[in-house]
Amino acid sequence: MFVQVIEGRVSDREGLHRQMDQWMGDLRPGATGFLGSTAGVTDDGYAIAFARFESAAAAKTNSERPEQGRWWAETEKCFAGEVTFTDSEDVETSLGGGSNDAGFVQIMRGSADRDQLHALDAGFEQVAASWRPDLIGGVRVWTGPDSYTEANYFTSEAEAREGEKKEPPSELAAQADNFEKLMANVEYSDLRDPWLY
Repeated sequence: MFVQVIEGRVSDREGLHRQMDQWMGDLRPGATGFLGSTAGVTDDGYAIAFARFESAAAAKTNSERPEQGRWWAETEKCFAGEVTFTDSEDVETSLGGGSNDAGFVQIMRGSADRDQLHALDAGFEQVAASWRPDLIGGVRVWTGPDSYTEANYFTSEAEAREGEKKEPPSELAAQADNFEKLMANVEYSDLRDPWLY
């Protein structure tokens, strides 16, 4: 899988939403290899989107379409300043990956030792269904050797906040210290009204 993470400060939130809807209606049919996208704007006006393609080649073919260029020229007007693009084929999914059933998406940015993080993932996935049924999927995009941006998909924000308060099950107790260290440097961005395509 290939993911392009697009982000920047927004001047026209509704306009951006309209542009995303327009892309799905008008440009999506010709976008070979497009798998889906997750986007939204935080309460303080920061937009982030994860565009997922089968491969970097498919994404490149899409970006070179004239209609894609015209669409982006209009979409860019919805931003206040620079828009950044981060491309990666170093992508991992958890619990089946992204979910269009999510009512709330939380973006996490951090850095971690991959082996430690994978050990935590493996332990979590074994107890996820009973401990955190509110968490219904995740996509992690590695943006460097040990840096990542990930999207976690929840049934709703209320259920996610309740889930955060739960004590971890005993089988995860041995990993608690590692988890605390890994989460200490994580930045969170909340998409309370996620746009899921």
